[in-house]
Amino acid sequence: MEARGDGERRSYFVRTYGCQMNVHDSERIAGLLEADDLVAAPTMADADVIVLNTCCIRENADNKLYGQLGHLKRLKEERPEVQIAVAGCLAQKDQDLVRQRAPHVDVVFGTHNVARAADLLSESRVSGPMTEILAESDEFPSALPVRRDAQHAAWVTIQIGCDNTCAFCIVPSVRGREISRPFGELIDEVCRLAADGVSEVTLLGQNVNSYGRDVTLALRRADGAPATDGPVDVAWRAGEVWADGRRTARPLFGDLLRAVGAVDGIERVRFTSPHPKDLRADVIAAMAETPAVCEHLHLPVQSGSDDVLKAMHRGYTAQRYLERLAAARAAVDDLAVSTDIIVGFPGESERDFADTLELAAAARFDSAFTFVFSPRPGTEAADMVDRLVAPDVAAGRMERLRTVIERSGRLGNERRVGRVEEVLVEGPSKRDPGTLTGRTRQNRLVHFAAAEPLRTGTYARVRVTAAATFHLSGELIEVIAPARHRTRIPVAAR
Repeated sequence: MEARGDGERRSYFVRTYGCQMNVHDSERIAGLLEADDLVAAPTMADADVIVLNTCCIRENADNKLYGQLGHLKRLKEERPEVQIAVAGCLAQKDQDLVRQRAPHVDVVFGTHNVARAADLLSESRVSGPMTEILAESDEFPSALPVRRDAQHAAWVTIQIGCDNTCAFCIVPSVRGREISRPFGELIDEVCRLAADGVSEVTLLGQNVNSYGRDVTLALRRADGAPATDGPVDVAWRAGEVWADGRRTARPLFGDLLRAVGAVDGIERVRFTSPHPKDLRADVIAAMAETPAVCEHLHLPVQSGSDDVLKAMHRGYTAQRYLERLAAARAAVDDLAVSTDIIVGFPGESERDFADTLELAAAARFDSAFTFVFSPRPGTEAADMVDRLVAPDVAAGRMERLRTVIERSGRLGNERRVGRVEEVLVEGPSKRDPGTLTGRTRQNRLVHFAAAEPLRTGTYARVRVTAAATFHLSGELIEVIAPARHRTRIPVAAR
């Protein structure tokens, strides 16, 4: 993109709505814009290019987007040269509606068009407003430039899309079918990240523990068939363990955890999100036997009622969920567990909700993302309008569920008091710049004081002195390892 008339480089601002996958896409969009000679703007109002990377999982995500676009209309009237782009899941699903409700938007592009972000904005400056939505793509954004705010930690997308048919979920429609990245490509990416000073990676996918099932199934089908594209590097596609062993069609996530955890320089491996029906014994064993894999499992349950789980098409019962959770806790010492729960799914009775409360109490979740059901057009559940739970009933149930979740979270935190925890420093506290903030291997937030500032990415031992519902407080004991990443000198504040 050309420079501004006054000689200054044009600036950008990316706002992200939704999940970690969207955060990762936003990092790539920012990287592409910086590679196109733009610089980060300190605020949205200061930017020449504004990208809203959207989510469509819940209705309030729509409301937030269109509210923001309403504010930006005034900015566009004051500064016509400002470019506004809407990207992500909502753009993928509702491209025509975005154009209808916000004609001042310059570019609309979907989840499969991330690599075209900078090009589309450039073309729009010449040709005017444009929309480009691909229905599906086999390309991953892994080779794109990236602009990470946290230089010690990185997201690594291991798959895109989802083959499940959960009645409430729009993801298969906006992200496409499940496609796994080649095993060797992932390990190479993690090695590059480690060489760049990254010590913590989070493996991302819509259903991470089914990673590789499509790869091994394709390799098994091709076994013995005439090669049309030359010899297949089986180890590159599926990993050496699968290539050298019994080549059954199976997920490879357990193999991947072990291989990523073995990369020199990688101290912590996290992942999100697995599906309970696919939490296999080999994945649990890999978590237990790979020191770098953190003792934290995010395992979305969604409901504790078998009837509701069946209506959701989740593929497991409450008892089966608890059995797999028990197996994980038996294998992985000191495991912390978080979850997702939907309240007020169509047809949820008081008895169904009581089952959810019972499961939440039995599971002793450390934390949970809880949501009141929001019908998403294009999903099966959106057509269950005759079974919707009254808003006041759903709100009341939500408060009761939060009481249970917060009680177990607080008790779990209180059990940490007096212990010495390994903490990865994330920077100063937002509320108190004189206090440092970090996370334990169990993903617990810790606030602590230090006589001297510690760089983000430093590993330290902290003695826990107090506990609250959502965080721990402590005192620094010692620094284990200083941050290894190079300090990034920003050309403009984020």
